[in-house]
Amino acid sequence: MVPTSPAAPARVTNTQIIIMTGIELITKERQEQIEKHGRTAQHDYDHNFNGQLPWAASCLAFEEIWDWDARHEAPVDWNLRSWQKLHDKPHRERLIIAGALIAAELDRMNLENDNK
Repeated sequence: MVPTSPAAPARVTNTQIIIMTGIELITKERQEQIEKHGRTAQHDYDHNFNGQLPWAASCLAFEEIWDWDARHEAPVDWNLRSWQKLHDKPHRERLIIAGALIAAELDRMNLENDNK
C-alpha cells in the first residue's frame, strides 16, 4: 500500500491507491477557489488586475518565508488574516495553492484579452 498525506489525497481503485498528481492537486485547489470562495476569472479580472495573483504565487512557492513583508503585507486588496493563514500552511500545500493562483492569473488574462 502506498502511504498518503493530507496534502496528497488519494483515489482508491479495486486493488491500489493512486496518489493524485501535481496537476490534479492544482486543479482541485483551483476548483475550490472558484466554487467555495467565488474566485472566478471575472472576480479576478475585476479585483486582481495589479499583479496580485502572480506575486502571491511567487511568495507562497518558497520553502522558507524569510521576508517579513511577504507575510505581513497581503497583496493589494486582499485580507491580511487570510493571507497569513496561507503562509502558515505546510510548503507542499502552499505550492498547490501557488499553482492554482498561476492558473487563475492565466484565466484572468484570457478574460482580459477577450474584453479588448
